[in-house]
Amino acid sequence: MIEILIVDDHAVVRTGLRQILSEISDMTITDEACDAKEALDKIRTNDYSVVVLDIALPGKSGLDALKEIKSERPELPVLILSMYPEDQYAIRVLKSGAAGYMTKESAPEELVKAVRTVAGGKKYISPSVAERLASQLDFAGKKELHETLSDREYQVLCMIASGKPPSEIAEELSLSVKTISTYRSRILEKMNLSNNAELTTYAIQKHLIN
Repeated sequence: MIEILIVDDHAVVRTGLRQILSEISDMTITDEACDAKEALDKIRTNDYSVVVLDIALPGKSGLDALKEIKSERPELPVLILSMYPEDQYAIRVLKSGAAGYMTKESAPEELVKAVRTVAGGKKYISPSVAERLASQLDFAGKKELHETLSDREYQVLCMIASGKPPSEIAEELSLSVKTISTYRSRILEKMNLSNNAELTTYAIQKHLIN
């Protein structure tokens, strides 16, 4: 039996995932968590076959949670299920140890296939992500500017480039507007950019946003 921990801050999403996966004979939703802290507490005291983890969690992000999970339980497969397009996060989370990446728009059948795949010790990636990974092998020694950012900086970069104001970003990430402003300054400095317009142009050119 594949025992699953679902980590998502939206109850309706957890309910939907439970409904989809509980109908599969070899799968069971053992536990749910609404944030990174609760997820880590449960992982430390219980055994699971797979963790289905959202990136956009309040407080500590799903990316931070992923790193802690892989540090404490490196053998535990983590499937990232996110509202963000593959282009934004798939490569980054796979490099951080995720067993797979899916968007929340994926079909239920694909989710079931992905859970089975990672539970079996394999990686689950789409053909488009596989192609991007292969192309990066040709430039293994060369890092893109956005790859020098921390996970939180990268998250803020994508949100700024998508046109979200600091107040909205702060609310979504459970941070202060001042903290978001600090992240923005750090991002611009690391990437040698001057303003949001240049940042947005870069994000579009690198296909980090639609």
